[in-house]
Amino acid sequence: MITRPHFHRRGLLSLLGGTVLAAGTFGVGRASDGPVAAQAGDGVLTIEFDTALNSRLVIAGAEGARTRLGDFEPSETVTLANGRVIDSFFLTEQKRAGVNDAHGKGVRHTIRGVSVEGLEKSVDLTFYDRYPGFPLLTTTWRLTRGEALSIKSYRVGGHTLRASGSGFWSWSGSTHADRRDWVQPVREGFDQANFMGMNASDYGSGTPVADVWRPDAGVAVGHVELTPKLVSLPIVATASGASVALVVDHAESLKPGESLASVNAFVAVHRRDYYATLDAYRRVMADRGLAAPKAPDGAYEAIWCAWGYDRDFTVAEIEGTYGKVKSLGFEWAVLDDGWQTNEGDWALDPRKFRSEAGMIAFAGHIRAAGLKPKLWLAPLAVDPGSDLLHDHTDMLLLDQNGAVQDVSWWNAFTLCPAYQPTRDYTQALVRKIIGEWGYEGLKLDGQHMNGVAPCHNPAHNHARPEESVEKLQDFWKLVYDTALEANPKAVVEFCPCGTSYAFHNLPYTNQVPASDPLSSWQVRLKGKSLKALMGRDAAYAGDHVELSDGGDDFASSVGIGAVISTKFTWPHEGRGKDANFLLTPQREAVWRKWADIYNARMLPRGRYLGEVYDIGFDKPEAHAIEKDGRLYYAFYAPHWDGTIELRGLGRGVYRLTDYVNGVDLGTATADAPRLAARFDRSLLIEAIPVRGEGE
Repeated sequence: MITRPHFHRRGLLSLLGGTVLAAGTFGVGRASDGPVAAQAGDGVLTIEFDTALNSRLVIAGAEGARTRLGDFEPSETVTLANGRVIDSFFLTEQKRAGVNDAHGKGVRHTIRGVSVEGLEKSVDLTFYDRYPGFPLLTTTWRLTRGEALSIKSYRVGGHTLRASGSGFWSWSGSTHADRRDWVQPVREGFDQANFMGMNASDYGSGTPVADVWRPDAGVAVGHVELTPKLVSLPIVATASGASVALVVDHAESLKPGESLASVNAFVAVHRRDYYATLDAYRRVMADRGLAAPKAPDGAYEAIWCAWGYDRDFTVAEIEGTYGKVKSLGFEWAVLDDGWQTNEGDWALDPRKFRSEAGMIAFAGHIRAAGLKPKLWLAPLAVDPGSDLLHDHTDMLLLDQNGAVQDVSWWNAFTLCPAYQPTRDYTQALVRKIIGEWGYEGLKLDGQHMNGVAPCHNPAHNHARPEESVEKLQDFWKLVYDTALEANPKAVVEFCPCGTSYAFHNLPYTNQVPASDPLSSWQVRLKGKSLKALMGRDAAYAGDHVELSDGGDDFASSVGIGAVISTKFTWPHEGRGKDANFLLTPQREAVWRKWADIYNARMLPRGRYLGEVYDIGFDKPEAHAIEKDGRLYYAFYAPHWDGTIELRGLGRGVYRLTDYVNGVDLGTATADAPRLAARFDRSLLIEAIPVRGEGE
């Protein structure tokens, strides 16, 4: 169906003659109000356009109620090299057509208009039945006449969520060297660019989604390309609310007859927090062929890591800890950094392993103790002074000035993941570790693994420098596939220290940790995020409990369905200026209790119900998991004395138990889900349906 607006004669002549109101009448970020000239939508979201192709979002509520989330504003714009913004387009056409593709059935709406410069803008919005409130968005600009336009950048999905007086929270998928929270309140002055390229020499990439929400509604934007793109997803506190957008720096001279197409994007609305956005994004990307693999059984088993002994470990002290590890209920023994002479060569440190036979024997001793062996590795890092760097400088990733890309933690440099010799070298190393040495898992580690810069090394003959960025995921696919070829049950842990995981790497790992969390809050918010991005039963690990609040907060892992992990030392203290890892008798009692709780319930295998609570606005913070017909709730606060609500209960009566302390808390039903509670730090509840009570 095509609808063509009826223009009055003066308006049409002005458009054709180039004398329409000057572009910029509706400046970027400047909202307007006026009549609705076109619209597109489904049962959840309606996007309305005015005659200048400004747009606003309207979310549906209960009983047909509709809420405008903002005012008309220029959501898709082009910025020229001289700084001028083209943001006003005279509406010329709107049409709709049915679609049926990888995402199922839907309707594609096309809204078209022309600017005074002769730049035609076509906005395609495709609403799918399976993804209500989550339309895919593409915009094309075509120069129809006049002088060539020198374009600097473009913006799509720019919307401001109007303030409601209750504040805002946000989720950002970008990576930063300060390892900031992915979930943050949006207060006055908040301005985060969320660039998906490198934000430091070894911190970059991420998940290309930005989300802001208030208690009753949220707005998100992102892209659905199959490879990483160098886009920004700014979240900005404005005078009227909180804004999101997708911005791409794109230098191009657009001549008459030529077109510029945006990345494939989306704009979405939702209730409660960001979980619904990331869950829908995950499912859309799975339709397109990118999905996290099903985790093997071993990925859910409790982890002990020898990192408490630091790099200067001795084989004897590690092997002397296995008995205690096994007796406490942990199943993995991880040999961390320090087994190698350097990053790059990956030769055995002769002070610890005199030969490969010694390394093979070491892995065998772990198995003999009833544990599973996993080995730490930092691919793509190469140290100065290594033989690899001396003999193969061609493998280096170089910037436009010919400079190396630093890996700060190890004082190393980055290898190019898109260069075949780098791939071949790494593949041979993985085959050796899994296929010859006998390790059953890899711990891939380092913030540099998450993203890389464009590569300008002339030896690589890249078609475009961005090949290194876009083919990083192919490198991790090679590593993952090689490990599973050697051992189909291998656990491939991906730990990009402190970064916001790059979604495009997630299909090539079957276990992800909290990755050096700075707090228990980060353990929990990262868990919620990765359960959304990888699946409700993702094998997410809380990382070493020693990194949590107080160094003993197992509750933050167990309660959200995370694999528990520790780096305790025994019978001697670990090393380093902050070493405090000795398993004292008091700690042993705590560690044993939580390992028993974890192993008895194995909540990571359950269905994480991320949509029932809002991690920003709900107090106390709450999480829920469904497993084997039972519901498990976790509440967190420094101190709480008040009411809690058990959301998601089914029919009938549920018997409630504080399963950490074995305390009967009474019963609850879906009609009466609230109860009084008093706790410090955490309260974990098991809700078991009781037959015959209230049915």
